[in-house]
Amino acid sequence: MSPLHQFEIHEIIPFNFNGLNLSFTNSALFMTLTLVVASLVMWAPMRRAALVPGRWQNISEMIFEFVSGVVRDVIGPAGLKYLPMVLTLFLIVLVGNLLGMLPYGFTITSHIIVTAFLGVFVFLVVTVMGFVNHGLHFLSLFAPSGVPKVMYLILIPIEIISFLSRPITLAVRLCANMTAGHTVLKVFAMFSVMMGAAMGLAPMLLNALLVALELLVAVLQAYIFTILTCVYLKDAIELHH
Repeated sequence: MSPLHQFEIHEIIPFNFNGLNLSFTNSALFMTLTLVVASLVMWAPMRRAALVPGRWQNISEMIFEFVSGVVRDVIGPAGLKYLPMVLTLFLIVLVGNLLGMLPYGFTITSHIIVTAFLGVFVFLVVTVMGFVNHGLHFLSLFAPSGVPKVMYLILIPIEIISFLSRPITLAVRLCANMTAGHTVLKVFAMFSVMMGAAMGLAPMLLNALLVALELLVAVLQAYIFTILTCVYLKDAIELHH
């Protein structure tokens, strides 16, 4: 079986409406599971919050404190009003990455349409809030201060291209890392099965290490997506240029 088979979209419940394919697919299933799990991680334990937290409440509080700490460190106290959005994005990316590690799982973040939607969403929020907070002065973001005016002919186009490429970098970085990591993992898993009889446990141990590494990458990519989102939001709030 091809290592890329894991990224194929399959219909679970076929449904066509006037020639439009609205079938419920494995991708839609894991998108739904991602939203449900992400919601339960934060909501369910806090319904019965106790002064002495239990295991699940501890996990929820640790995630909340971690993301709020990132927001405070990158943006500052003014960025805490964006914490619900940043926390939601972190959980969606993290849970989507981790669900793809399960046997027979599907990694929604390995599809560019999903990561592109998240990247464009962040880009639109940053752009809209930039104009809301600063009006047309937000455009000064593309004209760095303290440089000779003649350099603006070069710097302004570069800054505009850099700004417009933000959703692309967010989308491609996440999608490429998850796709490449899962592909390599599948290739080594196939080799482990074939070489297991001849080489004993060594291939299996290597595969176990690769699984651990891919779990680390799944968490790290959610962290990087969150950090970049906060960096972009900082421009909309403080307008550094």
